[in-house]
Amino acid sequence: MKSRAGRQVILVAAGVLAVVIILLPIYIMVLSSFKPLSRTFDHLLLPSPASLTLDNYREVLVSENFPRYIGNSLFVALTVTLVALFFHATAGYALARLRFPGRQLVFVWILSTLMVPFAVIMIPLFILVRNLGLTNSLWGIILPAIPHAYGIFLFRQFYLGIPRELEESAMIDGLSHYGIFFRIVAPLSTAIAVTLAVAFFVANWNNYLWPLIVTQKQELWVIQIAIANFRGVRTVAWNLVLAASCITIIPTVIIFLVFQRYLVDGIKMSGIKM
Repeated sequence: MKSRAGRQVILVAAGVLAVVIILLPIYIMVLSSFKPLSRTFDHLLLPSPASLTLDNYREVLVSENFPRYIGNSLFVALTVTLVALFFHATAGYALARLRFPGRQLVFVWILSTLMVPFAVIMIPLFILVRNLGLTNSLWGIILPAIPHAYGIFLFRQFYLGIPRELEESAMIDGLSHYGIFFRIVAPLSTAIAVTLAVAFFVANWNNYLWPLIVTQKQELWVIQIAIANFRGVRTVAWNLVLAASCITIIPTVIIFLVFQRYLVDGIKMSGIKM
């Protein structure tokens, strides 16, 4: 009994230490976002309320036109997420259930794209986008971000775990492949769809390099580019950077809090069938 109690104390202490390590940087970021620039890097973890100010948030939201950049990021992230979910789900279903020549070869080819770093295709992709006339456009950010082998792979793995008898019964009742997908398969894949939606949204919400390459107009900046430009000739406005960063993490925190119960379930339900 004593050894069991000792192990529980150690586990609780380790858990508390892990929480402190994870939350302390976030606490410092939020706290520093309320400090003036001259006191941004002081070491007081419990400063007096009189030393804190909302001026950083006012300047970010009013003077820096930050709401426009938030709107750009929301449009990009939501569009990529919704369109990618549809195409990845249909492609995954086709690879899992439809019989056509070269199906396995197509699946292996799609998976092989995961091994190609973005830096390798960055310049050819920019040339393609430029030739299509999509530079300095939000669509130049959106369209290349839609196809991704990760989503197709997870949807295919999930659909392989659905009993074929369920679909065969639907075919006997007269449903086509389209009817089976939209009426039976899609409703069953809510967990994996939400999991991928969260991953797609967060990835595109935090995207920096590709939007920086494609868009040079300031009105088309996304939030990550806007935050990177909170600097003067020789100094960086760290108070504005921290305030903007706190605003930026709000949507992702809300999404994780709302959909957290789907995340683990979605990964577990995807399976490992090949």
